[in-house]
Amino acid sequence: MECADYLIEVGRMATAADPLRWTKQWRKATNVIRTCHRLARLTLSRAILRRTGSYVEIKIHDETDADCNTGAAAATSTSRSADAAPAEFSVAADDEGFRRLVKDKRHDCFRRLGGAAGIASALASGGAEAGIPGDDVDVRRRREAFGGNTYPRRKPKGFWTHVWDALSDVFLLVLLVCAAVSLGFGIKEHGLKDGWYDGVSIFLAVFLVAAVSAVSNHGQARRFDRLANESDNIAVNVVRGGRRQEVSIFDVVVGDVVVLNIGDVVPADGVFLQGQALQVDESSMTGEPHPVDVDVEKSPFLASGVKVIDGYGHMLVTAVGTDTAWGEMMGSITREKTEPTPLQERLECLTSSIGKVGIAVAVLVFAVLTARHFTGSTRDEQGKPTFDRQHVTFNSVFTALVGIFQQAITIIVVAIPEGLPLAVTLTLAFSMKRMVKEHALVRTLSACETMGSVTAICTDKTGTLTLNQMKVTEFWVGTDRPKEVTGAVVSLLRQGAGLNTTGSVYKPDNVSPPEISGSPTEKALLSWAVADLGMDADALKRSCKVLHVEAFNSDKKRSGVMIRDNATGAVTAHWKGAAEMVLASCSAYVGSDGAARELDAGKRRKLEEIISEMAAASFRCIAFAYKHVDSEHSKIDDEGLTLLGFVGLKDPCRPEVRTAIEACTKAGVAVKMVTGDNVHTARAIAMECGIISNSDRDAIVMEGQEFRAMSPQEQLDIVDRIRVMARSLPMDKLVLVQRLKQRGHVVAVTGDGTNDAPALKEADVGLSMGIQGTEVAKESSDIVIMNDNFDTVVTATRWGRCVFNNIQKFIQFQLTVNVAALIINFVSAVTSGKMPLTTVQLLWVNLIMDTMGALALATDTPTKALMRRPPIGRTAPLISNTMWRNLAAQAAFQVAVLLALQYRGREIFGVSEKANGTMIFNAFVLCQVFNEFNAREIERRNVFAGVLRNKMFLGIIAVTIAMQVLMVELLTRFAGTQRLGLAQWGVCVAIAAMSWPIGWAVKFIPVPDRPLREILATRRKLF
Repeated sequence: MECADYLIEVGRMATAADPLRWTKQWRKATNVIRTCHRLARLTLSRAILRRTGSYVEIKIHDETDADCNTGAAAATSTSRSADAAPAEFSVAADDEGFRRLVKDKRHDCFRRLGGAAGIASALASGGAEAGIPGDDVDVRRRREAFGGNTYPRRKPKGFWTHVWDALSDVFLLVLLVCAAVSLGFGIKEHGLKDGWYDGVSIFLAVFLVAAVSAVSNHGQARRFDRLANESDNIAVNVVRGGRRQEVSIFDVVVGDVVVLNIGDVVPADGVFLQGQALQVDESSMTGEPHPVDVDVEKSPFLASGVKVIDGYGHMLVTAVGTDTAWGEMMGSITREKTEPTPLQERLECLTSSIGKVGIAVAVLVFAVLTARHFTGSTRDEQGKPTFDRQHVTFNSVFTALVGIFQQAITIIVVAIPEGLPLAVTLTLAFSMKRMVKEHALVRTLSACETMGSVTAICTDKTGTLTLNQMKVTEFWVGTDRPKEVTGAVVSLLRQGAGLNTTGSVYKPDNVSPPEISGSPTEKALLSWAVADLGMDADALKRSCKVLHVEAFNSDKKRSGVMIRDNATGAVTAHWKGAAEMVLASCSAYVGSDGAARELDAGKRRKLEEIISEMAAASFRCIAFAYKHVDSEHSKIDDEGLTLLGFVGLKDPCRPEVRTAIEACTKAGVAVKMVTGDNVHTARAIAMECGIISNSDRDAIVMEGQEFRAMSPQEQLDIVDRIRVMARSLPMDKLVLVQRLKQRGHVVAVTGDGTNDAPALKEADVGLSMGIQGTEVAKESSDIVIMNDNFDTVVTATRWGRCVFNNIQKFIQFQLTVNVAALIINFVSAVTSGKMPLTTVQLLWVNLIMDTMGALALATDTPTKALMRRPPIGRTAPLISNTMWRNLAAQAAFQVAVLLALQYRGREIFGVSEKANGTMIFNAFVLCQVFNEFNAREIERRNVFAGVLRNKMFLGIIAVTIAMQVLMVELLTRFAGTQRLGLAQWGVCVAIAAMSWPIGWAVKFIPVPDRPLREILATRRKLF
């Protein structure tokens, strides 16, 4: 031993230097050697004491082994040097045969490189068990050599592109032409010093509208792009440094060993290393819907983007990024603008209808103003006709027509509510951003708004309603709960738990606790096997060879494995799964003494009673069974099994789930639990969560088998009353969704498995689980619940209602402005021959009600009151009767007051015509500012509730008021205004403030629940 050798050498030196000290030095050396030999006698083999909490690893060498020690030290030194220096790749990244190995399925190149094992060696990978070293240096070296697992994306639209898009509006272009003509004629008539104001003012106003719209659209586009990138970021299980770990799909490198399970999407091109019964769906690449069997010899290639539909396995990554067929294809695809949502399409129709009305009014205004101008009815501020018949010139006629046409076009710009699509974009982007913070990632825009209409939610149990923290709390052998189990039973249980699993146990050293990965159920069983059964996973894998595997099947609800003992050659089939399913296949059972006994009818009933009692106590009951077989078969025998025992796993309900379900009930949303658990377990969990109660006598708790046996009509008759469906298959969930939709429900479904994909696609909103959900389930869903929590589903519902509510607020606000502006301008044009608001003023009003109004009203957060209302109907009108009442009252008030100012303002306040026009403009804008508060609440009278929490709203109001003061007091030439005194400002504010009491009083007027369109249609039929 090095320590002993050192002490002995020190003793020799001490003897030479000081003969009196040799006894003390030799005594120390003797004590060390004696202690080492005592420890050595405790070792089991090769004189090595395994590291425990009390001892460290020590190896004792004899002096005769000196040469061996020297050689071992040299070997160790060499090994460490080798570890320190990165291994070289024996295959080049630019090798065309290797680069296109999987893309072209080159079997000749595969064999030339020595198969999967040879390729792993060439890529300096340790194979399925070890993987690559995985340190930062190694990963960076591989990325530099073979590239990263990303593909180039087309650059998103820049800011100036959005500006150009905003200026592409045909009516704004017409205004720019009018501005250019006005600028030219103004300079010609009044000179450069005074003639440029009108034209340049219109130019600036148009560019201001376009710039604000571009800033908003550019910001939303960037947010959507970030959210899209987040949804593409998939977690992948890889083996690095001998341990399984999760990395981002973008961090996968060539040489990585990827672990594949059912429902995973292959993250890069690679070759099959090992696994059992692996089948993939290549339809996304080849269009062929038939499953493809993957094996080491005939079909070892796995292409990026294909989906695992059965079995499990390990693959070696050989190409990433654009070197894969999937990456090559995705790199050529541009991420275009998303499809319009149903709400956006409905708003486009509304915008089109309002625009047609605006165009009609503009045509009438143009005709009336033209006729009045050329007949001499239109007069200027001095009362003289603006058209002089005695001095008619081309310039005067053309200038007059351009000015009238400009005003008519401005009416169209104001009338067309292009802010409606912007409001939808804003509220969707705002909602998506906030929902991500609350653990809901929206993949489909329309899902945001559809969640507001959901009337039924079909939810899973495990992980969604429960904490997904499984733990074995009960263990039964036969009808007993033994404290100790015999060796033979323990050995079989270790095999059943440690080899019949998709999880893994990694032990970094002899001191650290084992790292266990897999699904919550697998982790619980493996933890129990390691802690209570003393299972050594590595030793178990060395002692047995897995021959065949049957992955967990949702129909049989069990998984199986056939193994051969390397020492004895005995072949054993192990099954694990739902207790009653496994028990049905057993003909014998093992007692607590380890002896196998025949399973008669009485004993079977007793075991079934134990299972039922455990289920009623909300335990998940898992049974283990085995059977010794004579020879190896391709199919694992599942009849005549011997029951080893069963365990009870406890998964407590989430503490917040009961409150969430109560919120759904108050909101008129029915919650239905669909689970694969025993009916007793399902009922107990449903009672604990609040899905069913003792007072709910109409509630039905049934098994999927019973539901399947019914006719479609019988299913329709009871589907509303179903609260819990136990022992269900994925197709049961699909049929349940179909029946609910036939009954007129808007259905949301949660799912995590590959087999849930049909139900997720069939539902109005599919909600996949971000933690336990497979990639197939996520791709089939509209929203990913990133924390697997039912409370997040309720949050998504609340945000869905908020989206619709925010849009309705903005519609009410904008239509009030539209109606008031159209009526005021039309009446003024017909009666006086001129409009009270100039082109620049109308463009400023357009900016307030479109972009700034959308920013203020489309970013409100959900309130508790939203979840106290019934769901929004699938075909609910965008403009409800309540909204018609509110906007009619506000528009009538604004029209009456502003027309009164138009005709009597100068006499009442004793001001000039320009000051009167400024007061009309000021009062009109301030009316919109005050009315924005009214628009915050469509039904409630208190419009100030929660206003201090909405910083965006308050900021927009402050900016609008500040800009209005600037327009009136400073930019008088630009806006065509005149500075007002404090008294005149006070009059304008008082007029605008009247909208608050009017908005409060009008909400006392009752309105029918039936939509106005239906009422009018009924009356037409009567007459």
